[in-house]
Amino acid sequence: MHKVACLFSGGKDSVFGAFWALYNGWDPILVTVFPEPYSMMFHHPNAAWTKLQAEAMGLEQVTFKAGKEGELEKLQDVLASLGIKGIITGAIASEYQKQRIDKIGHELGIPTYSPLWHKEPVLAEELKHFEIYITAVSAEGLGPELLGKSFQDLGKVRNIHPLLEGGEGETFVADAPFFKKRIQITEWEKEWDGVRGVAHIKDAKLVNKK
Repeated sequence: MHKVACLFSGGKDSVFGAFWALYNGWDPILVTVFPEPYSMMFHHPNAAWTKLQAEAMGLEQVTFKAGKEGELEKLQDVLASLGIKGIITGAIASEYQKQRIDKIGHELGIPTYSPLWHKEPVLAEELKHFEIYITAVSAEGLGPELLGKSFQDLGKVRNIHPLLEGGEGETFVADAPFFKKRIQITEWEKEWDGVRGVAHIKDAKLVNKK
């Protein structure tokens, strides 16, 4: 079986990347970086809760911490140690992120896959079957009332990218068709500084699907 690394933040794009790997019959390992806040490369809010998602999917997960300096070098070292045959990212439109992961793939001599690259309509359709929460907002028109709410609520907001590209916001997936169990979020802690905000998961658990 084709062993691949799926760069995994717990958001909608990386969850879809894991689904895509499984759909192709591959054996994905979830690789999660615990970055410092406001990393340009990696999703930060609620990264610790990705362990529940990995369990819900029944997939192996590798995690590590990275500072702002050398985070890509550390990622490359981790990927090199896994014996993988490819790297999957959830990149949709960020040239900054895609180019840097492609460079790591080139250095390691393995292919990189970005199944969602410029395929926003495909993802938008698939996400109708996911249970997704908004965990961070940082764009005009996105207020604290959206924190911890369903991703579907974004349909009421104008003048933003419908998939929150460009750093407008971040998400957390609690359920998807291929999850073996659902994540029930029982408590949030929300912060808002007047411009941007984050919804931190304070308590959650795995429950059986209905």
